[in-house]
Amino acid sequence: MDRRKFVGKGLLGILAGSLGAEVVFADRIPPNYIPLFLQDPDPFERFLKDKEMVVLNDKPWNMEAQAHLLNDPVTPNKYMFIRNNGKIPEHVDASSWELTIDGESVKSRKTFSLQELKTNYQHHTYQLTLECGGNGRSEFDPPAKGNQWTVGAVSCAQWTGVRLRDVLEAAGIKSDAVYIGYHAADTHLSGDPNKEPISRGVPISKALQDETLLAFQMNGEDIPMAHGYPLRLVCGGWPASASGKWVNRISIRNKVHDGAKMGGSSYRVPCENVAPGTKVEDTNMCIIESMPVKSLITHPKSGALIKAGRALKVNGHAWAGELEVNQMEYSIDFGSNWITCSLEKPANRLAWQHFSATIDFPKKGYYEVWARATDQNGRSQPMVLPGWNPKGYLNNACHRIAVKVV
Repeated sequence: MDRRKFVGKGLLGILAGSLGAEVVFADRIPPNYIPLFLQDPDPFERFLKDKEMVVLNDKPWNMEAQAHLLNDPVTPNKYMFIRNNGKIPEHVDASSWELTIDGESVKSRKTFSLQELKTNYQHHTYQLTLECGGNGRSEFDPPAKGNQWTVGAVSCAQWTGVRLRDVLEAAGIKSDAVYIGYHAADTHLSGDPNKEPISRGVPISKALQDETLLAFQMNGEDIPMAHGYPLRLVCGGWPASASGKWVNRISIRNKVHDGAKMGGSSYRVPCENVAPGTKVEDTNMCIIESMPVKSLITHPKSGALIKAGRALKVNGHAWAGELEVNQMEYSIDFGSNWITCSLEKPANRLAWQHFSATIDFPKKGYYEVWARATDQNGRSQPMVLPGWNPKGYLNNACHRIAVKVV
């Protein structure tokens, strides 16, 4: 049933039967009130998430991991962050799902069934880093509006699907194509069917990369509903908002896509550095593309206690948008000195990289372990917050954990 249309004693009677108990005082239920047994179930159960995940919002659903939950080389569903702008689709039938390719710069408007995509195009599997553009927003001062993400809105799952390029080329790409925009089955929070909660996109060059997928599997299984079942776009290394979920239409554009969340301050930052709190005109805002270099200590959990004389093994992940990380370092003296970590190559382009180190502490006391990654172009994470921006995007300051030696 549609919980939003809950009305009437007769329906209450039917539901009472399913409960196996009378709804006592049913005649006193306030208008438009939804009894608890009809409200959304426990989000951890509903989305198959670990109980240590942190819910930031339920209208729409937004949930993040804690750093220590992200220790797996390949992120499992139970630790993957959820970022929504609208309502998750309630009724999805994969057998009738269709994807339409249209737009000003398509040679021939085409519609594909999900089965046609799976059958007619080669499958590819990549491990791809997806990070919310606002990951780390909670640290900005003055505060930026939006979900107050800490460090856990990042994941690196294994995605399987067909290359977006192959499907676009089947429809035909005109020479004036500059961008693609996605459209999806999620609905606006207002309930207005004419409003899209989000419709973003990427330049045609990103759309045509080998690793840009129309994915139908995550970690070898059907994509969970919260992550885009039955079909989603995956554009690794860019803000995760570019990787539309529940995708049913992609437009090839002859201009920068102008869908919902493409203008104003949405997923855009000042083209030049500004003072904290500055009002920035839309014309001076630039769309976020490749994400900045960043790292995360995933073991041990912050607040670790170790005995004096024992070494501490530390590990985590590092990533750099379209680039590789070529150096990883740690510091235990508040950034005065840096020591090189062991750093692995990525599983494939746009996957995060694993690092590790064994740390000896000189004596008992309180310490902080700081992590700093440097990309292949020589850009390193800042030790403190990077430049302020109105929506609190792109915080790639060094991650820190607290350690006490006793």
